[in-house]
Amino acid sequence: MARDPLDSIQQALRRVPRQRQRRLSTFRPGPDATLLPGDGETGPAQGPLLDLASNDYLGLSAHPSLKAAAMAAIQREGVGSGGSRLVSGTRPCHVSLEAALAQWLGRERVLLFPSGFQANLAAVLALADRHSEVIADRLIHHSLLVGIQASGARLRRFRHNDLSDLRRLLERGARSEPDRRRLVVSESLFSMEGTSPDLAGIAAACQEFGALLLLDEAHALGLLGPGGRGLAWGLAGVSLVSGTFGKAFGAGGAFLAADDPGGEWLLQSSGAFRYTTALAPPLAAAAEAALEQLQADPGQGEALLRRARRWRDGLEAAGWRRPPGEGPVLPLHVGEDALALDLQGHLEQAGLLGVAIRPPTVPAGTARLRLVLRRDLPHGSLDRLLHALAAWPHAPAP
Repeated sequence: MARDPLDSIQQALRRVPRQRQRRLSTFRPGPDATLLPGDGETGPAQGPLLDLASNDYLGLSAHPSLKAAAMAAIQREGVGSGGSRLVSGTRPCHVSLEAALAQWLGRERVLLFPSGFQANLAAVLALADRHSEVIADRLIHHSLLVGIQASGARLRRFRHNDLSDLRRLLERGARSEPDRRRLVVSESLFSMEGTSPDLAGIAAACQEFGALLLLDEAHALGLLGPGGRGLAWGLAGVSLVSGTFGKAFGAGGAFLAADDPGGEWLLQSSGAFRYTTALAPPLAAAAEAALEQLQADPGQGEALLRRARRWRDGLEAAGWRRPPGEGPVLPLHVGEDALALDLQGHLEQAGLLGVAIRPPTVPAGTARLRLVLRRDLPHGSLDRLLHALAAWPHAPAP
């Protein structure tokens, strides 16, 4: 009898430690920045959970203007686009959103993608091939790593947000192989660390050594930089910007922003753009409505950053290691996978949702509870969190 071809997969599944197994949970949005368990869900909490986990930073996903724009697009253009952008799938809402984003970001060309993962694949594959060298921050998103692997480029990794280490690798490469194309890859707000790099220093180093620079701004747009335009806004030396609508924009989908010839090269060469159904019109319309909200109130991100500083102060005063960075992502490092899961369950019992992040998402030994601030969190949320954390048996002493 032939061997079951799934045997090796079954064996691999049995080797996954219990503390690293993943389970899906279903939630329904509730009032006042809460999530309600989905029908039939069982777990530590059966009531509303204060949402300290999602990336809906500005609470726009339920904004009336976004919902109205999406519904109007459905009536006008349908639910799906029915084809790729280069065949029959380009709709007026795509063209309008791309033009508005290009103007907002000060770029010549914007192209939309159905997901951030897909946009990052396209970005790397447009700028690197098997003859290239990619120098990437050690903690870049998995989608960027997959893109690097698919490109066949040689990968070098520099220490997280360490400009001197990046410069060392750039200088070494320029000296030993001056004609090889080099691409530097980083993020403006690292989603599991809460940290941001010295982007001006990175861009200057890329210009000095003749390297391209790809910046993933998925978690920064709407929050960081002037008017929430991200850290790349107005900065020379950034070759390509990747952004998504599933975070602060409260919608879905993604985009790449570039100047020519990079933007034109994307259009002509990107299989990830060419061979996929275009972004659904309701999502494109909702994203443009979110952009209008950001432009009408450009201080939304700054207000959230001020709140994030108060939360960092409060957590530090309570004995926790101060979460790094300035943005709304506040990781509480506990180290062990089991401790992170225990803390998640403890907070759920108190009506708070913060998710345990474990390897391989983060390096081994650095498991953490990832807390995320939303602009629409009710007054008193920090006190509620600190009270719950103080009751955890493994909490640090203040």
